Amino acid sequence: MSPDDIRRAVLEREDVAKYLRDDPHAPAADARVRIESYLEELRTTQRYRFYRALRHPLYPILRKVEHIAEHVEHAREGVRRGRVVYVSNHKSHLDYLIEPMVLIDAGIRPPLLAAGINLFGGALGLLHKHVTGAVPIRRNSKDPLYLVTLRAYIAELLKERDLLYYAEGGRSYTGELKTPKTGLLQAALQADREQVSIVPMAIAYDLVLEERIITREASRKRKRLFAQEVAEMVRHAVGYETRAFVTFAPPVPLGQFDPDSRRDLVALTHQVHDAIGRSHKVLPTALVASVMRPHMSRVELQSRLEDLVGKLAEAGANLSVRTARQAALEGVSALVARDVLVEEGQTLRVRDRLTLRYYARSIEHLLTPPRRTTH
Repeated sequence: MSPDDIRRAVLEREDVAKYLRDDPHAPAADARVRIESYLEELRTTQRYRFYRALRHPLYPILRKVEHIAEHVEHAREGVRRGRVVYVSNHKSHLDYLIEPMVLIDAGIRPPLLAAGINLFGGALGLLHKHVTGAVPIRRNSKDPLYLVTLRAYIAELLKERDLLYYAEGGRSYTGELKTPKTGLLQAALQADREQVSIVPMAIAYDLVLEERIITREASRKRKRLFAQEVAEMVRHAVGYETRAFVTFAPPVPLGQFDPDSRRDLVALTHQVHDAIGRSHKVLPTALVASVMRPHMSRVELQSRLEDLVGKLAEAGANLSVRTARQAALEGVSALVARDVLVEEGQTLRVRDRLTLRYYARSIEHLLTPPRRTTH
């Protein structure tokens, strides 16, 4: 389906067409101009051959991240069924690179990406629009014309392509799994539901590249311009190495859900959100951060880790370690290297409280009941 075909199909959908009929409060001509403008903004192209080749110029970044895929068979099952909407949590700007590359390595064509419109400036914007196939999203828009156009566009897009979007909207600035948004899930329900499945997925890093940037922005309640943040990320990348675990959950077929039922939308949102939370890899840095106090001996740390690892194992968490000793060894080493903890003989001291709390919050959803709210 060409971009012009998608445009025509969107304009013919009843939920969009009703805005194109004369209304004394919203003249049809004005509505059409705005809808056409939004469609032009949403228009994107993925050039798969060039996309695959991106790993070469991006090698200086990608070589610092060992990406590990888990249960990729669930993604293959979703593709076998028809079109797929991958729904993920959002930790880092690296997510946009790592998750599609995991699919490419598994022999699966990467989906189009739904990304915040703030990422579409300059050369990166051209790359998103003409190579990776990213769809710019105005996350905070309340304009009903924009929202109906966006949902219609995504529904038509899903007839031909798969999509990846981040359930939380933007990155988590506190480390926790945030309340999910429902807009793009609602759009997926307006597509050919019998042919579409949701594949929940979770990404987790031992160390998040921009953890210090976003924790400080959260404490100041102020966000930097994307270009400024990228420049600082480059500085923090010096000496940076980590693992990234990308874990897929079983597909959720959409045929069983009523697109006109708010109850079904909320139930689907919670089902997907819970699957992401259960899939999230529990890593040593998060375990150590969860039990650490301002000062703590290694003996006490290991004792507290034994209780936590046992509790999480009993709950069926996706643990990367099975023993408290391994968690302490790997977690402390990574956090000391990142200057979050300081070793003083057999005692550990917290140097960066905000960053430590960020990692601790990444597994809070496994330790406390989920908050049942959606946006």
